Formats: sequence, structure tokens, C-alpha cells
Amino acid sequence: MSSLVVQTSFLGDVILTTPLIAELARRGPVDVVTTPESTAVLANNPGIRNVLVYDKRGADRGVSGFRRTVNRIRAAGLDTLPRSPGISEAGSMFEAAYMAQGSIRSAALVRAAGISNRIGFHTSSGSAFYTSRVAYRADRHHAERLWWLSMSECADEPQPWQIMPRLYPSAADIESADGLLHTFGRATPRPFVALAPGSAWGTKRWPCFQDLAVLLTATHDIVVLGGSEDAALGETIIAGLPNGAGINAAGRTGLLASAELIRRAAALVSNDSAPQHIASAMGTPTVTVFGPTVPEFGFGPLGPASSTAGHDDLACRPCDSHGPHRCPLGHWRCMRELSPGSVFALLVQTLSQANER
Repeated sequence: MSSLVVQTSFLGDVILTTPLIAELARRGPVDVVTTPESTAVLANNPGIRNVLVYDKRGADRGVSGFRRTVNRIRAAGLDTLPRSPGISEAGSMFEAAYMAQGSIRSAALVRAAGISNRIGFHTSSGSAFYTSRVAYRADRHHAERLWWLSMSECADEPQPWQIMPRLYPSAADIESADGLLHTFGRATPRPFVALAPGSAWGTKRWPCFQDLAVLLTATHDIVVLGGSEDAALGETIIAGLPNGAGINAAGRTGLLASAELIRRAAALVSNDSAPQHIASAMGTPTVTVFGPTVPEFGFGPLGPASSTAGHDDLACRPCDSHGPHRCPLGHWRCMRELSPGSVFALLVQTLSQANER
């Protein structure tokens, strides 16, 4: 049985789709349609046969790009098994398409590719194109929600390992992490805490990472992680630390090299963004700072001894499913009033619990 998974949403969503991919891979080959940015986190995944890139905002924008992507999906489906008289060029050898991203465009894509069995959430905007609709379980973690796309309604509840994200750093990624940590230059390395201060959404960026880093340097070194857009903030954080106590890795490592760094960290402190899901995949304790969003949306950390920080007394939380770029009320209290000391205390508790395991 050959399956197609369509996930062209944000990086964190792609990471949370890996349990679904692993489940489907137990049954047969799996191809994945995703964005160019997300191909890096799917590299080396033993459950994936082909990654089909859909650059929906770039090279594949518009009708012509849509058609090219349809043809790539058809070719992938037709090339996987011997031709049968019952399969035409307009058809597909994929047994089913699993719509981890639920837009109308994605649904139209697999329908145009000739995949007859299309499975997605009943709440998705593209559900009219689906042949099977699965209940969206708002009370579950999103990794579990996606996993349920592959199951019947009478299936047993999943075990924790079944809904744990999976990432696979290569030997080169491990070597990259080795080289970066070597710059600490200590004969006896100290444990380090990884900080991920960035987010695609402005109101989800906690403004106190630098103060937290200063509190941590009594017992831990600091590694700041993120993309090139976070490099300047990383420099600011490191500049406020004692000499040799921190490394700014933002923009200097690939995604899976960053995953390897997170794996080695004593813990990660992150905004509600992709790094917390990377930490879940690498089994690293995590403190996630939630501002305009809340963990009840189903996007909290799954790593051992993990916890979340948030301003629970604000009536305006949550204000958005993703997190707007500006506070709708103009005060941004959900982040400004979360003190470095409170997050530090939660991190100390998380580290203690992790050490007891």
C-alpha cells in the first residue's frame, strides 16, 4: 500500500506530521508533499520514500505551478509499481492521500492527481474534496490528531511513543554540532541550555531571553538557536554574558544540526514555535513560553519533564490561533508580564525533574 502525505504548512506542523508518516510507513511506501523550507527536517527519514516539493509561494505559484505539481505527484505514483491495464496516466498508484494540511488548494491538488481516496479532518476548508472525513479532536495534541488520520475510529488509543515526532540528523549534522560546541574551548565542558528566542509571529517572541540567559550562567552555558533572521538577537543575548559562557548558533547551522544541538542540551527554552517540536523529537526537556496562544490548542512540548509558562490571569488570552504580529489591545501583557525569574524557576524545576528520571 503506497500513501501520499500532504503537509505544506509551517515547519512545526511538518515536524508534528512525522508520527503519521511513521505509522503509514509500517504499511508501505510513503511519499510526502511539502514546501522547500521543510525538506530539511524530513531528510534521512527512513519512513519516507520520496519528498515532492511544492513551492506554492515561489516557483510553483499559480495555475502552471499547480499543474506541474500535479504531474509530479502522478509520476511518483505511477513510477512506484509496475503498470497495470487499469491505471492510466490520469490516475495514481497511491492507495490514499492523507491531508495533514487542509486547504482547498491541497485538496484540489490530490484530486487532480487522480488519488481516489482522500482523507482529512472534517473541519478543514478542503473537506468537500475528501472521500473520508476524520473528527478533529480539539482536546488532543496536534501530533496525535494527525496520527488519527491513519486510523479507524475503533482503533486503540495511541501509546506515547506512537505520537512522538521523529527527526534524523546525519553524520554531517553531528559533526557540525561537534564543531560548534568545540568553540566553548573548555577542557571540561559545562552542561548548556539552548535558547530559541525567535518566532514567525511577532507577539509570540518573549522579550526576556537575555535576562534569563544571565540568570543561567551561574550553572550552565548558553547556546542560542534560530534562523538567520534571529542572528542579531542571538548576538545581543550572548553579548550580555560573561566571556565564553555562550555561543550564538542562530543562522550558523542547518535544521538537523540544530536538532543535534538540542539533543545534547540539558533543556531548551523556546517560544511557541518549531524548536519546541524539534526538542520533542530529540527527547529534550523543554520550557515553552506561551503568550497570545495557549498549550490547550495542542501544540505544546512532548519531551520528558517538559512544562509551559504563560500569563494565566489575562482574560484576553488566547487572542489568536497562531499569534498576531501586533497585540490587538496594544499592551502585550501576555509576554511583557512574564518575568525572567518566573521562567527561570520553572526551568530549574524542569531540570530537576529531568535529572530524577
